[in-house]
Amino acid sequence: MIHINENFLTLEKNYLFIEIAKRIKTYMAANPEKPIIRMGIGDVTLPIAPAAVEAMKKAADELGVKETFRGYEDSGAGYDFLRNAVSGYYKKLGADVSPDDIRINDGAKSDCGNIVDIFGNDNTVMLTDPSYPVYVDSNRMSGRNILFADSNEENGFAAMPDNNVHADIIYLCSPNNPTGSAYTRDQLKEWVDYAQENEAVIIFDSAYEAFISEPDVPRSIYCIEGAKKCAIEMCSLSKTAGFTGVRCGYTVIPGELTVKTDSGDVIKLADIWARRQGTKFNGVSYPVQRAAEAVFSDEGLAQIRVNIDYYRRNAMLIADTLTELGIDFTGGKNSPYIWLKCPHDMESWEFFDYLLNEIQVVGTPGAGFGRNGKNWFRLTAFNSYENTSEAMDRFKKLFI
Repeated sequence: MIHINENFLTLEKNYLFIEIAKRIKTYMAANPEKPIIRMGIGDVTLPIAPAAVEAMKKAADELGVKETFRGYEDSGAGYDFLRNAVSGYYKKLGADVSPDDIRINDGAKSDCGNIVDIFGNDNTVMLTDPSYPVYVDSNRMSGRNILFADSNEENGFAAMPDNNVHADIIYLCSPNNPTGSAYTRDQLKEWVDYAQENEAVIIFDSAYEAFISEPDVPRSIYCIEGAKKCAIEMCSLSKTAGFTGVRCGYTVIPGELTVKTDSGDVIKLADIWARRQGTKFNGVSYPVQRAAEAVFSDEGLAQIRVNIDYYRRNAMLIADTLTELGIDFTGGKNSPYIWLKCPHDMESWEFFDYLLNEIQVVGTPGAGFGRNGKNWFRLTAFNSYENTSEAMDRFKKLFI
């Protein structure tokens, strides 16, 4: 008889966003005349940069000519032209990252879920709560022991390490999804020190680094001394450059990051990850990698900055409205996410239904990200300014 991985049975039956879609569909069927403003799922709404579009078109044309046709990329890590471009981008962020330490992927979510393949299932994992669901579910699928570090109102939704608790794998996301909070340089240094003391590995998700505006908030963990010996960083062009439908990102595993086997041998994690990817991943298409390369050009960076500033304006509008209404929140400054405290002590799913039914605005219930999100709610800045403004007008009518 075949056996299934019964760890899957420990997962929530309905993924968060499937449940949201179900409730929206039911409401729209009953109220087709009432327009809904969606501020829940974190998908971008502005088109990708013209420089990236042109680069993709040119690369697609090259595939139609024998002399310039390309099949598999030899190394499996991504074309040199893109890895060099990403390395150059890191230099602008104040971090020295070698192209050899960079592997191109089809977006941060895939690698965030797959990276656990290279770690033993007996490792103890530490996640912040609230947490992006893929961190939790990918480790539950493997049956690992999971500990939660509380991110809450008291610490500004920026959990810090407890030296009395040991973890082997640590997930950090800064700026954070869902809370919008971001770690300062000193706070990240505490996490790096903790990881080194515990011989742990940090998996650092920097998918929203392009939204950081404060100088004391690092845009890469490799801006922190010692991080190359204990941290893997993952980033994506989904939010930075609108690649949610194109799919491209990168994972950095420094050559300095080593671990000991049970027999005492010292090995590079980058080598193990390369072996895993060589078996299970065929790489990102040539046109997409050319488009990504164009994003990191001076022209491309200037163009994506326009879109990021547009979303920042939306975030500021939401933040200003909540401030005016006296509703507590985090985020909105270094992040496209605004994490608000549900008024009148409502729980987050109750608040979801309240907004949907009363003002036809959709957000994301915080309970879907962990127990500390029970009374909190996520709004995103990824909509048009007009829709964001209309949604905030509806908030004012409801809560003033």
